[in-house]
Amino acid sequence: PTDLVGVHVTVSAGPTVEDLDPVRFLSNRSTGTMGFELARALAERGAEVTLITGPVHLNTPPGVRRMDVRSADDMACAMAQTWTTTDAVIMSAAVADYRPAVLANTKLKKSPGEMTLNLERTEDILATLGGRQDRDGKLLVGFAAETEQVVERAQDKLLRKGLDWIIANDVSGAQIGFGAGDNAGILIGRAGEMIRLERMAKAEFADTLIDHLSAALRGSP
Repeated sequence: PTDLVGVHVTVSAGPTVEDLDPVRFLSNRSTGTMGFELARALAERGAEVTLITGPVHLNTPPGVRRMDVRSADDMACAMAQTWTTTDAVIMSAAVADYRPAVLANTKLKKSPGEMTLNLERTEDILATLGGRQDRDGKLLVGFAAETEQVVERAQDKLLRKGLDWIIANDVSGAQIGFGAGDNAGILIGRAGEMIRLERMAKAEFADTLIDHLSAALRGSP
């Protein structure tokens, strides 16, 4: 189907990298596959897609505009740049919650005893977007990767950050989520909708998810 022609969607993907010194950083296991498959599925249905991605080893889907970033701050800036022209944001990136409070200019040297690393919060990008005064009906979709109380925590995140939809993922096992070829989850809507998406390949998961979100992406009730 080409039901999303004329709709501009911004998708985030991959991890962010928070530098500690010139050779070390903090990051996570995200490969970016889910976000890239979502960008591909959207573009195939006619949407104009901007893909904002952290460091990954994936090819850009055909017809997708790609912006490469590194840190949470970089991703927040890229999101701000695309905000005025986008109709929807699907935030599938695994953005770091914390970064080193001090970035060392030279490599930190080993010393006797323990080392304490001080961390500070990064910007909560989804919460910032959800609270913008110029939101103007833009659709916000997030992911909640949890290891316990998956549905409850996803529902709390949806309400707290002002989202329209959220996909709750149980990543306590190795079969789905980061680094796996499959995904599964529960699509939860602000109006109480709860749609279970069984385990399937991430490409199929992306297509199925966009099937469910298509009307919302077009601005239909």
